[in-house]
Amino acid sequence: MDVCMDKNICAGLKSRLEAINGDSRMPIYSFEGRRPKIDESAWVFPNAVIIGDVTLGREVYVGAGAILRGDYGSIEVGDGSAIEEGVIIHARPEDRTSIGRNAMLGHGAMVHNAVIEDDAVIGMRAVVSDYSRVGEWAIIGEGGLVRNSQIVPPRTVALGVPVKVVGDIKENHIQMWSWAKELYRGLARRYPAGLERID
Repeated sequence: MDVCMDKNICAGLKSRLEAINGDSRMPIYSFEGRRPKIDESAWVFPNAVIIGDVTLGREVYVGAGAILRGDYGSIEVGDGSAIEEGVIIHARPEDRTSIGRNAMLGHGAMVHNAVIEDDAVIGMRAVVSDYSRVGEWAIIGEGGLVRNSQIVPPRTVALGVPVKVVGDIKENHIQMWSWAKELYRGLARRYPAGLERID
């Protein structure tokens, strides 16, 4: 079933998927009238799942196996953010999970009813729990746990279970992560033409 909001919003994504899969079926679902809103420059991998009230901005990358469930809450992902493979994002009923611009959620991370501010980096397999907030340009280390209602200040590095701030970010962190983020924005542009299913 076609669940695009209108033909202008999803036409680009449908044509990309058709080129890869041989059809235009999308991993995108409405739920009880809640419909995804996806910028045509975003890339959603064919086996990712987008459900309900989910908004994806420009050049957002959603990797294979990611699940974004806006079934009874809403999810917003800002321009240029990378939702890597296996990430799970959800929100509580009538509440919201917000991912800012140019954020990066590493492979297998989980974000539940939280706020991730612009340029933040969530490490692989990290968990960001209900009502917590990760500040602008903050970095959560791999496997870290941001507890319910925990605030991670902007421009800090936080590690552990639960995470504790261990220092401030340095210019080399910004340079390295800016480079990595541009790689994923580039993939959102390159996959439509370069990815070809061969089985």
